[in-house]
Amino acid sequence: MDLQIALMLAQDGVVNGAIYALMALALVLVFSVTRVIFIPQGEFVAYAALSMAALQAGHAPAVIWLLLALSALTLVVEVWRHMRGTHVDWWSTGFWAVGLPAIALALIWGLKPTSQFGQTLAVLALITPMGPLLYRLAFRPLAHATVLILLIVSVALHGVLVGLGLYFFGAEGSRTAAYSDARWEVGGIPITGQSLVVVAAVAILVAVMFLFFERSIIGKALRATAMNRVGARLMGIPTELSGDLSFALAGLIGAVCGILIAPITTIYYDTGFIIGLKGFVAAIFGGLSSYPLAVLGALLVGQLESFASFWASAFKEVLVFTLIIPVLWWRSLHTHHVEDEE
Repeated sequence: MDLQIALMLAQDGVVNGAIYALMALALVLVFSVTRVIFIPQGEFVAYAALSMAALQAGHAPAVIWLLLALSALTLVVEVWRHMRGTHVDWWSTGFWAVGLPAIALALIWGLKPTSQFGQTLAVLALITPMGPLLYRLAFRPLAHATVLILLIVSVALHGVLVGLGLYFFGAEGSRTAAYSDARWEVGGIPITGQSLVVVAAVAILVAVMFLFFERSIIGKALRATAMNRVGARLMGIPTELSGDLSFALAGLIGAVCGILIAPITTIYYDTGFIIGLKGFVAAIFGGLSSYPLAVLGALLVGQLESFASFWASAFKEVLVFTLIIPVLWWRSLHTHHVEDEE
């Protein structure tokens, strides 16, 4: 290995680390607000990438039927809760189960976008509402269950979504057109425009999320829910809506990740699981609670994966996932045990 190869590997590590950083942020956000270790986060990535490929091939993504089914089931559940005397927020229900799906239908079946920008908007509108709909159907009824029960449900949901991904998209992999075909060479190091698009998009999204959580009322409400759910509820913050929003952000982040990496690598129906798992390794660096440490862990995972692919390509996945062992050992020595508050 010489300096040029090392710089090329470092560049690949930064691009991969940027994607893992978004996945880690989504996992930390969902766990902080709802105590759910959201294993199916990677399925949003695969669904978005394959839906984008379908649109670019001139077909409507079949996963739109999943969105319609989730919307219908959510409406049925909410009507049943209303008939039992439970308060139902019809505004948020209508937004997640009717409004956003209607926008997705209008974009995909009505406008049939041919531009890359229009297709991107259609995929974001298609994938984002799946987050809060899955939360309402699978996790909200178990809001007071233990973290272990929520994890079991999450693993089961992952299996269902992977199977549906195979049914909707098939076993063939797909790759989409790049957002930028530009290429440069700096000091003998090739740099692609798509790599810069990925890094720039991730940096912008992280900055927007920082401003959202620091400056907006809704962001501060999510932070309050993450710090103390009972206290937030006593202060009048609707924690159920916080769960909706956290899962919606997770869906949006997963869709963005899928759109960004689809031009770089071939995506299959089950590719998202490995990407999500690496994001989880990064999130463990921050104890599933610290966003800066999660981003730092993601960059480390990206670099380790990149250099491991050069030194021991057959064992790169093993080396990446083995990284979690010393991190968990270190955290077990320096973190005090806290009983679950509910």
